[in-house]
Amino acid sequence: MKGKATSIDIAHLAGVSQATVSRALRGSPLVNEETRRRIQAAADQLNYKVDKNASNLRRMHTGTLALLFFEDPTADESHINPFFLSMLGSITRACALQGYDLLISFQQFSRDWHADFADSKKADGLILLGYGDYLAYTDKLEKLVAQGTRFVRWGAVLADQPGVSIGCDNFRGGQAVAAHLLERGCRRIAFLGDASSHYPEFFGRYRGYVDALQQAGVEVDPALQENAESTEHSGYEAMRSLILREVGLDAVFAASDLIAIGAMRALSDHGLRVPQDVALAGFDDIATASFVNPPLTTVLQDTKQAGEVLVDSLLGLIRGEPVDSEVLPVKLVVRRSSLR
Repeated sequence: MKGKATSIDIAHLAGVSQATVSRALRGSPLVNEETRRRIQAAADQLNYKVDKNASNLRRMHTGTLALLFFEDPTADESHINPFFLSMLGSITRACALQGYDLLISFQQFSRDWHADFADSKKADGLILLGYGDYLAYTDKLEKLVAQGTRFVRWGAVLADQPGVSIGCDNFRGGQAVAAHLLERGCRRIAFLGDASSHYPEFFGRYRGYVDALQQAGVEVDPALQENAESTEHSGYEAMRSLILREVGLDAVFAASDLIAIGAMRALSDHGLRVPQDVALAGFDDIATASFVNPPLTTVLQDTKQAGEVLVDSLLGLIRGEPVDSEVLPVKLVVRRSSLR
């Protein structure tokens, strides 16, 4: 025999049909054990190796999941939120444990990524991480659903949203931060972050903050809310705006750690000490949060658990199982920045 052995060669040597060889090599229960052993012995004798790519194509199964990552809109295009880097690592590990490869693709939000990946057949399903304006993003999610694309996304879990979403309990996290600051004697607590339906994760944190204030009988002052994107620069500018407006504040709840770190620098530049003059807390518990001075009080999102749930949920969809959206718990991590 010349060249690479084929299933036809195995069938000839084992005295069975090619179809029986194919069934035996993929573990079909239709082949009895004696025949299976004879076929495997013939395959070993011929040094036959299964062509996994060809097998996957026949089954319309790639053994690959695609992670489409949308960078936050920032002036510096090289900037990636460290929280998402942690998520990337946890998703990669979760895929490896399930025996899947992970294709990572950085996407521009404005492109027709929803059509590109549905048509390319590069992966069995999509994990979506990061987005800009949620209301614009929803339209593309609806198109993925209409195309029958199997996908899960990390983000706020909302009623009647398209597809399956996995996210943290933003409301409880915001509630916990505000309650903690109130316990430290703070009453003029500012909120830095876009508190609108365009950014539902920040909005959930804001609603938790408002709920804690109202439960404590503290007035919610709209002048203490300043929009900010999840960057240090945006946090700096938002904090600077509040300081210059002289709104009178004794604490700041930033909707992300990056915003909080920017706010910390702005406070320092204006001669205000953290936490002696202004208590400060963030959200995400990125690695840098424990190394800034003073270390930052924040809300931990468990990225390891998040990666596992995202991958498990997507594989469930691929297998045709019913999969629901899921809200994961969060934990308040108290450090020196809020201990007035």
